[in-house]
Amino acid sequence: MTSTSKNLTVDVIIIGAGPTGENVADRAVQGGLTAAIVESELVGGECSYWACMPTKALLRDAAALRAAKALPAAGGAVTGTLDPAAVFARRDQFTSSWKDAGQVEWLTGAGITLVRGHGRITGPRAVTVTASDGTTTDLQARHAVVVATGSSALVPPIPGLADASPWTNREAAAATSVPGRLAIIGGGVVGVEMATAFSALGSQVTLVSRTRLLPSVEEFAGEQVADALRTYGVTLHLDLDAAEARRDDAGEVHLTLSNGTEVTADEVLVATGRTPNTKDLGLEHVGLEPGSWLKVDDALAVVDDSGQLEDGWLYAAGDVNHRALLTHHGKYQARALGDLIAARASGQEPDLSAWGRHAATADERAVTQVIFTDPEVVAVGHSAASAEKAGIEVGVVDYDLGSVAGASLHADGYRGQARMVIDEQRKVLVGFTAVGPDISELLHAATIAIVGEVPLDRLWHAVPAYPTISEIWLRLLESAGRDR
Repeated sequence: MTSTSKNLTVDVIIIGAGPTGENVADRAVQGGLTAAIVESELVGGECSYWACMPTKALLRDAAALRAAKALPAAGGAVTGTLDPAAVFARRDQFTSSWKDAGQVEWLTGAGITLVRGHGRITGPRAVTVTASDGTTTDLQARHAVVVATGSSALVPPIPGLADASPWTNREAAAATSVPGRLAIIGGGVVGVEMATAFSALGSQVTLVSRTRLLPSVEEFAGEQVADALRTYGVTLHLDLDAAEARRDDAGEVHLTLSNGTEVTADEVLVATGRTPNTKDLGLEHVGLEPGSWLKVDDALAVVDDSGQLEDGWLYAAGDVNHRALLTHHGKYQARALGDLIAARASGQEPDLSAWGRHAATADERAVTQVIFTDPEVVAVGHSAASAEKAGIEVGVVDYDLGSVAGASLHADGYRGQARMVIDEQRKVLVGFTAVGPDISELLHAATIAIVGEVPLDRLWHAVPAYPTISEIWLRLLESAGRDR
């Protein structure tokens, strides 16, 4: 229900109605509290309209087509190429054509008050919301204010780039036509996923990255994705910067790279990172810097260098706290936080132990990620390098996924690799990374093993079905036993 009141008092105010904010509000209401959620754009947030859902819809048809072509009979039965209009139409179904009526209906059913407009913190537990028509609503929270405003694409200060009208993830996710030539600046997740999608849709794609591809995951995974992109006709310029950009009178974009190479394209997509949506949030009223990421403790209370602010009424969840810029981790934080606020409101002492219900410790120990390229990349917990940096006595076990019976059945010429990172002192898994076609569902088994701190000896009794790709777990354990 939409509030028309100029003054409203509730138990919890949430600024930002993306998946994180929605889940905080829902858990707080389930815990017996009242909640108002503030949103200046579409209810459902970045993930629903410009990130997770539409981008994965853009990628899915290409993945299915490539999977079919990897088998002789199925590949022989496939004729023609992808129809971009059909791909875009299916994408539109997942975004509800950029209308949020369904999401608003869910809020109403959950008993959450929606206040549309731009929210700014104006004092302790106080938020003023300015609607598009200039009217304001003053909100007061009895217990907590939660910032869940997310992040936006970062456009780097490359000379001429801003004037060249670049795409960000939003324009790419909502595209209604396929550019003949697409230049992508950035070799992270957005860059490689959109290179995969648009090359399949018919674009001639050039990707420029100042590092190797996917620098946040194990190097072998990025190398296999790079090899695949080259196979699909993508031109890669790695370890180079875009030094200058301009769009000419004919509409073409010209990039000059740091080695002098010139790249010409019809559109340029910037995928170089994110910036927090905190510039006009009123942070100055609580002694924080506008435009900054919000530092939080494991209970997601906003803190500064001197400790917790005020008396613990201000919280931040999701991208804006910079712990793990992933929708599923934002929702994980939200579940813990909504329950925590409800517990504190009732006078209970929440469980903030290492794996306590109200502590978002997985953001440090077991961040999970699937990169929906072809081949897919999955990762959870430590890489070998991050484990060593954390002071862990590291053991690394690698195995060729293509030699697993289930993988060879899955696709002819299957190529992939898996890595376990082991804490040798405790003999438990602390990290897992794999790359290969259709492996995203492997990830949760690794996540459970890491979060549950399951000893390797116990994992021997988790018997994988034959012949499935999950047999990789047996092969990794066998290799670990031989090596130790």
